[in-house]
Amino acid sequence: MTLSTAVELVNAPLLYKGKVRELYDLGEHYLIVVTDRISAFDYILEPAVPEKGNVLNRLSAFWFEQTKDWMENHVVHTDVELLGDIVKDKEQLKDRIMVTRKAERIDIECVVRGYITGGGWRQYEASGTVNGIKLPQGLRKNSKLEQPIFTPAAKNDVGHDEDISMAQMEEMVGKELAEELEAKSLELYAYARDYCEKRGIILADCKFEFGMVDGKVILIDEIFTPDASRFWAKENYALDVEIDSMDKEPVRTYLSSTGWDKNSQPDPLPQHVVEATSARYMDIMNRLI
Repeated sequence: MTLSTAVELVNAPLLYKGKVRELYDLGEHYLIVVTDRISAFDYILEPAVPEKGNVLNRLSAFWFEQTKDWMENHVVHTDVELLGDIVKDKEQLKDRIMVTRKAERIDIECVVRGYITGGGWRQYEASGTVNGIKLPQGLRKNSKLEQPIFTPAAKNDVGHDEDISMAQMEEMVGKELAEELEAKSLELYAYARDYCEKRGIILADCKFEFGMVDGKVILIDEIFTPDASRFWAKENYALDVEIDSMDKEPVRTYLSSTGWDKNSQPDPLPQHVVEATSARYMDIMNRLI
């Protein structure tokens, strides 16, 4: 069974419906429900992918728990039973919910790159820099960086986030907060990189969101999921190629093979692509936790 929306299952006002997550108002707290919706190239696709929402929510809950003693986060609890009659079908939502504190989101996507790939590689090819950071000459696609780099983006709720330099970020949020976000992001990346490496997984890059509660910076949204991180199986690592990442790669590969113009809603995904994507999400969860 898949879940495309929880609107009919939650007795609380819907505040925000993202590509995957839905945010409900519980008064003192928020309720986040993670659906099985899947998006690619800024389109929400059909059909939903079985187990995807469960995987994303369980992974985030795991990482928040692992890091909470040294990185404060927004989680209050993930126990659907504590929601009482707010939830109409507890069985369907049991692994999909997170009750959180209400934080004021900082509109910066905090990206850390340990390897030069994806959008970072495209910037480097064009200018030798990534978000204004000068990198050594002669790097190859997928090269491991000597030190991870912090490459923020200004968040846009519609369309793509905009890559910015640290100087631009300081203009937006102030020097002190910008440096705090950078330090927290690099610390989180280093922790997860080492954890993943012991399990045969390379954490190539990842992104975080932070918010403010009572004047303190806390970690919010999701962390170290396939939707917020680029995971590579160590056995697949190679230079100068497109490495098959452990996420919705089957969807992107399929869509790229169809001749779709990326400017209109694509046709429904074939069942074999949906099944392969579901298996990919389950695999990364099982390997990590």
